[in-house]
Amino acid sequence: MKKPLCRSIAAASLAFSGPLHAEVPRPGLLVAISIDQYSADLFAAYRAQYTGGLKRLQQGVVFPSAYHAHAATETCPGHATLLTGVHPAHSGIIANNWYDAAAARADKNIYCAEDESVPGSSSKEYSASLIHLRVPTLGDRMKLANPGTRVFSVSGKDRAAMMMAGKSADQTWWWGGNGFVSYSGRKPTPVVSQVSDRLLAGIAVGLPAPVVPGNCIAAPLAIGGGKSVGNAPEALAPGDTKDIRFRPELDQATLDIAAGFVEAEKLGKGSAPDLLTVSLSVTDYVGHRFGPGGVEMCVQMMALDAALGHFLDRLDATGIRYAVMLSADHGGVDLPERDRQHGATEAARVSPGTSFAALNKALGAGADPLILGDSIAGDVYVAPRVKGAARIKLISRAQAWLNARPDVAATFTARDLRAVKIPTKPPESWSLAERAAASFYPGRSGDLIVLLKPRTSPIADPLKGYVTTHGSPWDYDRRVPLLFWWPGVTGFEQPASVMTVDVIPSLAGLIGLRVDPSQIDGHCLDLDASQGTTCP
Repeated sequence: MKKPLCRSIAAASLAFSGPLHAEVPRPGLLVAISIDQYSADLFAAYRAQYTGGLKRLQQGVVFPSAYHAHAATETCPGHATLLTGVHPAHSGIIANNWYDAAAARADKNIYCAEDESVPGSSSKEYSASLIHLRVPTLGDRMKLANPGTRVFSVSGKDRAAMMMAGKSADQTWWWGGNGFVSYSGRKPTPVVSQVSDRLLAGIAVGLPAPVVPGNCIAAPLAIGGGKSVGNAPEALAPGDTKDIRFRPELDQATLDIAAGFVEAEKLGKGSAPDLLTVSLSVTDYVGHRFGPGGVEMCVQMMALDAALGHFLDRLDATGIRYAVMLSADHGGVDLPERDRQHGATEAARVSPGTSFAALNKALGAGADPLILGDSIAGDVYVAPRVKGAARIKLISRAQAWLNARPDVAATFTARDLRAVKIPTKPPESWSLAERAAASFYPGRSGDLIVLLKPRTSPIADPLKGYVTTHGSPWDYDRRVPLLFWWPGVTGFEQPASVMTVDVIPSLAGLIGLRVDPSQIDGHCLDLDASQGTTCP
């Protein structure tokens, strides 16, 4: 990216251009799909077993190694990256949460998709907002180029729907725990109400255990304390609106709303191209609770494949010209206990000694901690009461202590990362400092960035909740599939690495939307298998 980005775009920088020299028809509707925690490894493990929508999408243009080049591989930065075309260092969305000592409220933990200035709010009870997103999304750009463009978004998570949709979206909906909801004051449309009511009716009486396909049989894995994973998924108890997040029915409802939008709003049939963004959240929830290597994830993959097949069938039935992009916000890794059984002998959980409690004790902190943060991996903050030379000295002491821990691969200070230039070379060759710099935003990122060693889980105790997570700078979290498909596409596969910041210019190329290259970090991927091109 050649110059800093700002919140607005000059109208002169965007326009819908005429036909390209390509054998690709202009779509009336772009459909951007993210499968939360759908790693390139998960795609590779199941791609030969798909028979539905994911099989169809593989017949298009396939990039099996698309990288989120940044280190903070979390949901909010990943979804923002997909449809802004810039790294978190430029979007401002550096994590799901960060610490802001200047926040007026007592809770200094800031959620990526909230407005913390709303009275009475907290990072848990917040007012949904995109004030922290510093750049436009694809939908924002499309609507600026032609106000006739319509942008609709739906997800199982608020941050996913919001970050993909942008600030000027016509409708943005997400699962709110008791139905699909939107920004404050927005009433459900008939499409949203019908799907929400149907899902809630099923939850009210309970849902049977999903059928386990024959290819999904696996042995349970005990991880201590009487807890095990790798079992057949259980039935959903009547009224359990929380655990519906782990069930295929939530993804199905999300896709039903998306298809309902296309049908009811006649998306793709207007004078300007429209955008529909869909983020499917269940894969992420299943990955966290059970790990991606067991029968639970296999059941989810087969159900998701079928649901996407039905969704594409409904799009076909509308007769519109549409194009689909499918990728993920980040990857994920299996729990260390199963990884070790499968030959990754280095896999481990972070040691009890690598913790905020141990670090604060080593620094001589009393009742009030000197070092703060959500996790010992990622952004680490010095308490705001420590000023001047004492602050600099404390950062140095904390860094030395962390670097001596056996779990830690590297640490970087904010000063270190300000001096690192974000590269454009193949993402797999980026250094740890370069990966961390792509996630660094001054004023939001930590005083220290802590990166654990490969396959070291920051979850020390898997018995209290999730058994595994993501968020690391390693390729199993950074690398995701990237698929493009439309009816009649001539497909091909490119195994060389690309980046998820390439999505926006590539989709823009399909609809003739001109995007100033200096405003994004990615470049257009030519999706035409012939001698033509889909790029400007």
